[in-house]
Amino acid sequence: MSLRSGNPSAASFSYPDINGKTVSLADLKGKYIYIDVWATWCGPCRGELPALKELEEKYAGKDIHFVSLSCDKNKKAWENMVTKDQLKGIQLHMGTDRTFMDAYLINGIPRFILLDRDGKIISANMTRPSDPKTAEKFNELLGLEGHHHHHH
Repeated sequence: MSLRSGNPSAASFSYPDINGKTVSLADLKGKYIYIDVWATWCGPCRGELPALKELEEKYAGKDIHFVSLSCDKNKKAWENMVTKDQLKGIQLHMGTDRTFMDAYLINGIPRFILLDRDGKIISANMTRPSDPKTAEKFNELLGLEGHHHHHH
């Protein structure tokens, strides 16, 4: 299965951000990449946004990119929400381009994916921002000791 840990990302991406600038996976290499596949109309996706924002603040300036890939068909709805809610991180619009979602066999959102500094898969189905395991994993990868003991 191509989505195993240690394999290269199942797909690259190259999508426009809120200012129309194209951002691709290659641009982000060198840092860990936590990807959120979501849409404005998805309740559970919106439910994760406060926790995602907290993580983005907690790891600001650290070696990790937070990338949100929106599959909204309605680009205006996406633009409005990103602007109104001042969503942080790297906000990209996939629209109807299913390449990335198909490569990761995504049929339900939100879906979180974690890639390493080389764009290889750490987890093709990563824990959600609201799950404490997510921050624990980031701490471990970034060599930041939290108050938790590591269980191996």
